[in-house]
Amino acid sequence: MAVDTNQIMKIGLELAGWKKVPADSAVHVKGKNIRRVLIAIDVGTAELMLARQLGCDAVIAHHPIGIASVNFYKVFDRHVEYMVEHGVPKRIAQHAVGKLKERVETRNHADIYSDVVGAAKALGMPLVNIHQPCDEYMRQVIFRAIKSGKTEYVADIVKSVSRIPEFRHAATKVRVRFGSGKSKAGHWALVVAAGTNGGYHISKAYFEYGVNTIIYLHVDYGDLTKMREEKFQGNLVVMGHLAGDSIGLNGLAEMLEGAGVETVRIGLLPAR
Repeated sequence: MAVDTNQIMKIGLELAGWKKVPADSAVHVKGKNIRRVLIAIDVGTAELMLARQLGCDAVIAHHPIGIASVNFYKVFDRHVEYMVEHGVPKRIAQHAVGKLKERVETRNHADIYSDVVGAAKALGMPLVNIHQPCDEYMRQVIFRAIKSGKTEYVADIVKSVSRIPEFRHAATKVRVRFGSGKSKAGHWALVVAAGTNGGYHISKAYFEYGVNTIIYLHVDYGDLTKMREEKFQGNLVVMGHLAGDSIGLNGLAEMLEGAGVETVRIGLLPAR
């Protein structure tokens, strides 16, 4: 069975249970009669050429490229939803997220964002990137794993996440970067599928308004250093970027295969 690029995006949205394409995802080069796709977390010109060599009809990237990279910061408002849900006042949440949005938008404003899309057009290679929908599927998988296990101690959460196949296979193990695995987990918050990790300002707001344990996919060392310097009262669990992204893309690949599309997964950790 063949699909087109719009159908690929629709399948990605179905994975998350969504209907609207978020700002960090896009069909960059349209295509149809797609029967074999290359899927990778990061895609550059080399992956496009590899796809051609492997006989693929299209490429699916995870991380934002092209206009999706420019608009990446627009999906960060989901952090506000999470924070309010966990007891942070809305104005405090919006202020913290505003700082994150400004930092990322300023950084991405300097990017040469058109190179990969331009290469795909020159090659005639259909190109899609699906970011937040895959991350939302990953969030759902991790949330269910945590809820199905013990959550009394931080170490319990680490164990539950570590049992997920992609994390079990990862060389980068789930780590307690701040606080202790021996601490009571208390009120915990899984902070993923909001574009990127919340960083220092968002973690500070969580800790100040009653959240004891924050769970990120990854964290910047500078942000972690600030948390340690201010001696926050809480715990930060960092799960691992590759493993988390692999969950979302494996889920997408399985749905595509269910629709009759062959997938070539590049660099993903095993789902079993």
